[in-house]
This record gives sequence, C-alpha cells and structure tokens, in this order.
Amino acid sequence: MSNRAVLEVIALDEEDAVAAQAGGADRLELVTDIAADGLTPSRTCFAAIRAAVDIPLRVMLRLTDGFAAGDIDRLVARATELREAGAEEFVFGFLTADGDPDLVAVERLIAVLDGCRWTFHRAIDRAGDRDALRKQLADLPGLDTYLTAGAATGVDDGLAVLEAETARSGEPGYEPRILVGGGLRLDHLPRLRAAGLDAFHIGGAARPNGWKAPVSPDAVRVWREALDA
Repeated sequence: MSNRAVLEVIALDEEDAVAAQAGGADRLELVTDIAADGLTPSRTCFAAIRAAVDIPLRVMLRLTDGFAAGDIDRLVARATELREAGAEEFVFGFLTADGDPDLVAVERLIAVLDGCRWTFHRAIDRAGDRDALRKQLADLPGLDTYLTAGAATGVDDGLAVLEAETARSGEPGYEPRILVGGGLRLDHLPRLRAAGLDAFHIGGAARPNGWKAPVSPDAVRVWREALDA
C-alpha cells in the first residue's frame, strides 16, 4: 500500500463522494460553488458526505473566489463548526496583496484546527516567491501537503517546477507532500511518476459530462488504473 499513489477527487455532495470512492479515490476534497473555484461546504453537506463514505475528507476553507482570506472571523467560525461536526482534515491557503503568504490568516485557522492535517492549496502557484513561501510555512503545525500545478496556468507549464521541487523533498520547507492538481491530464502521469511524484488531484477529469453532472466512477477508475499501472 505504501507505494500506491494517492488519488484525491473533488466532491460537491454525497453522490459525488460515493462515486469517487467506488472508482478508487483515496481521499476527497470537499467544496461547494465550483464556479468560484471551490468554497467552504456547509456543515450539513460535510455531515452527509462523512456518513456516505469512509475515506479521508479534506474540507475547503475559503469564503470567496481568489487567494485573499477575506472575513477571517467568519472563516474561523466556519472552521470551528466543521471541527465540531467531525472534520479532521482541511484545505486552505491565502496570500497578501503582495503575493506573500498571509500568515495572520493561516495562523488564526491553525489555532482552531488543533493539530489537524491540512493542505496549502494552489495559492502557492500565485505566490511571488514559492521557495520563500515554503520556508515561511515550514514550521506550521499540521501542514503536510501542497496542492500545486507548478504554475498558475496549470501543469503543462509547471512540469519542470514540480520535478525540481520533488527533487528537493526533505529539505526545510520541502517536507510536505506535493499533490499535483490544476489542468492535470493522464498524459502527464508518466513524466510525473518518473520524477517521483505520488499524489494527484482531479476535479473536472472525474466528470466527463461537466460540472453540472456528478462524478463518474468509471472516469475515476481510469485514473486509478493509470496510477496503479
């Protein structure tokens, strides 16, 4: 099992979650409002999905489209609510207007997450300095993953960055696992796997009929089989 690559799939509701698990997803990222690139789901939505599947769930903490934290008091309240509902893993990441990590917002969330594991999401792809961001976040409790395409425009343009960052695995700031997502396609996998990357995140790729249709277990299974090959 230790050599098996992680496949994380975006789920909007229980139907998605059940289909993704059936197709071989290892973990789900729970969001609502995909038009805004994924916002925090309701407590009710989380509870329904938690009851429907038994794989790990990472819950998005974001109130508005973009990478600014916005109303951090409200976000902390939502995070507290989700923790009370049983959420144990999260996804978030905020930048200042200058493209630096918003440590104030991130640290306020970590304070209420109480040691939970979390992913710093694709805000890293918009950061002014990726290496500096990683070093600034290096000692934060619970941070175990970066969701990144290697470039703001997607994996096509970020392949070399992903390879270079994987090669630095274990250095200060480079201990968290890289979860590749953002314009990821099946034809990227051989090169990424050869570089040692072992965690992959899909959204639209799990929905051949678009975001208005549910996750397709068959589409997820194609990715599972490609990763296991």
